[in-house]
Amino acid sequence: MEIIPFLIPLAIILALFFIGGFIWMTMKGQYDDLETPGHRMLLDETQINNVDNANQTQKGDL
Repeated sequence: MEIIPFLIPLAIILALFFIGGFIWMTMKGQYDDLETPGHRMLLDETQINNVDNANQTQKGDL
């Protein structure tokens, strides 16, 4: 029972830490778009490769 006065403030501080982190991440836009990461794996990689190839040819044209 002697540990209770130590654990209660520790639990409150830990809860405030997580609530503050959640608010900070929400303000930074971490949770704005929840659908795109799930659809990203369905996109074709050829689109990405075409963009990379276009960038490489532009660099070589200098």
